[in-house]
Amino acid sequence: MIDTPAPGPLSSRDHPAAIRGRVERLEKLLENLIVVPGINQPVGLDAILSLIPGVGTVSATALGSYIIWEARNLGLSKWQMARMSLNTGFDMLLGAIPIVGVVPDFFFRSNSRNLRIIKRHLDKHHPVDQPR
Repeated sequence: MIDTPAPGPLSSRDHPAAIRGRVERLEKLLENLIVVPGINQPVGLDAILSLIPGVGTVSATALGSYIIWEARNLGLSKWQMARMSLNTGFDMLLGAIPIVGVVPDFFFRSNSRNLRIIKRHLDKHHPVDQPR
């Protein structure tokens, strides 16, 4: 019989509060990096990268997928993971429309939606880790 080591305590990197901070920073980068003067609408790398045909949409989707990866590490349910994947996939499909694909990024912010799903999970399952 092979002895497997017992899982140790979470490292500070794996702590739910650390994951929450990383996801919040990435969401801000992707969705709220700067405010467009005149229309006072926040825009992030998701919309900016969508201006680059092909590569930009794929790059923004890859960055958004990291949020889903972190959600998986937090133990979100399959239903929550499916919703997050659908949000990111729908955003990718909208962003794939040449030139016009930037417009939906102002209205359908998949990364913000996914962050809300993660926050609800953390607030329910890790209430001690909530910022005060």
